[in-house]
Amino acid sequence: MTAATIDRATFDALKATTGDDFALELVDTFLQEAPAMLDALRDGLAALDADKFRRAAHSLKSNSNTFGAFALAAMARDLELAGAANVAANGAQSLDALRQEYARVAAALGTLRHA
Repeated sequence: MTAATIDRATFDALKATTGDDFALELVDTFLQEAPAMLDALRDGLAALDADKFRRAAHSLKSNSNTFGAFALAAMARDLELAGAANVAANGAQSLDALRQEYARVAAALGTLRHA
């Protein structure tokens, strides 16, 4: 796990604020729901559904920030601000990069979950 994947201070602050058990429940929920958010981004892009695309990017951004996954959050924010039409016009490589970063985040959170 690199510093760019999960900011440990943010993750530790979450645990201190919510308690270890609840923080781990939040991790589990994120790991279950984030793939659907990624799918909603892809589907919103394919349909040029600006609202669906924006909502999915916003949710992923907010949830990522909660855990200190700042690179993932920044990528989602960029997609949210760009919008489906601009992302489609520039190619969908940003979604591929987002999925790759999510995979890194999921692995890091899994490691932290079992630490």
